[in-house]
Amino acid sequence: MTPVRPEHEHGSPWFRATNPPLPEEEIPPQPQPQPQPGPYARQPQHQPEPYAAPEPYASYEPAETPGPPAGARPADGETMALRTEDTRRIAAGPAPTGGRAERRRAAAKGGGRGRRRKGASRTPAAPPQDPGRPLTRVEARRAARARKDSVGVVASRVVGELFITFGVVMLLFVTYQLWWTNVRAGFEADRAKQGIEDAWAEGRKPGAFEPGQGFAIMYIPKLDVVVPIAEGIDKKRVLDRGMVGHYAEGQLKTAMPSDRQGNFAVAGHRNTHGEPFRYINRLSPGDPIVVETQDTYYTYEMASILPQTPPSNVSVIEPVPRGSGFTGPGRYITLTTCTPEFTSTYRMIVWGKMVDERPRSKGKPDALVG
Repeated sequence: MTPVRPEHEHGSPWFRATNPPLPEEEIPPQPQPQPQPGPYARQPQHQPEPYAAPEPYASYEPAETPGPPAGARPADGETMALRTEDTRRIAAGPAPTGGRAERRRAAAKGGGRGRRRKGASRTPAAPPQDPGRPLTRVEARRAARARKDSVGVVASRVVGELFITFGVVMLLFVTYQLWWTNVRAGFEADRAKQGIEDAWAEGRKPGAFEPGQGFAIMYIPKLDVVVPIAEGIDKKRVLDRGMVGHYAEGQLKTAMPSDRQGNFAVAGHRNTHGEPFRYINRLSPGDPIVVETQDTYYTYEMASILPQTPPSNVSVIEPVPRGSGFTGPGRYITLTTCTPEFTSTYRMIVWGKMVDERPRSKGKPDALVG
């Protein structure tokens, strides 16, 4: 006999016969019973999370830390804080994002970790300075040493300043010699000429002229020279004052223009201090040279020239000068000056012979009138 199944047992033939199945979409889902683990059941193992590729390195930017207040003296311990890992990362820059080879090249190039290049400095790179942060004592000393000039720089600077100073001194000296001495000598010569003319106007009759005293005036019309003549050839009292000096001392004593016979010899500068005889080398035979005294005009004509002779050759100022071409006693004039220009190595000599004697009361000679 077939047992009768309860109605709620869906699997029974009776249920299928008496109750037709619902449509497939209308069958509600039935919960599945979960097995309960026993006391000795095996516990399920923990499943690991799936592997995720590491993200690239990101640049590390630490938050700004406030520095010590302005005016506060930093502690010595702050120097060690500059060597922390964060500071080295900031100095090294962002980490490379490529492979291992690229990271090694970047580390060798930037001075970071890795093999040290040959000859590279072992001193760690200094971290960037914060302009607002006061320097530590060590940093201040390093900055002072960096600002200090080396010995070579100081030596080159001193040598350069010496050369500049020497050049300026030489320029001033040349300006003084070539320009100012002529200006000063011109003033003094004009004053001496005026003094001679004033003495003549007063009618003073000096017996013997004192050294440095002016007594005559020389004219060289071709060279436009008008210069006073003083007694003696002293450099300071006569020649450097722009005047012409008369040889009148010791063995170098020569005649005066008023003497009936002899050689009236004078000396003058060729360069600087008025340079009255600078262009006497341009004189030609027959050119007039006039000497004016208190009573008389004495006119000479240029006869010959000796371009160069040693200073020791005093025979050129003898009563009958040697080398002049004169053969016997007469009334001569000799002009002496230094040569070459701007030196005193040799002497240049110009000779002349008196051709006219005219009292001042009769007026100027023809050589000065024209």
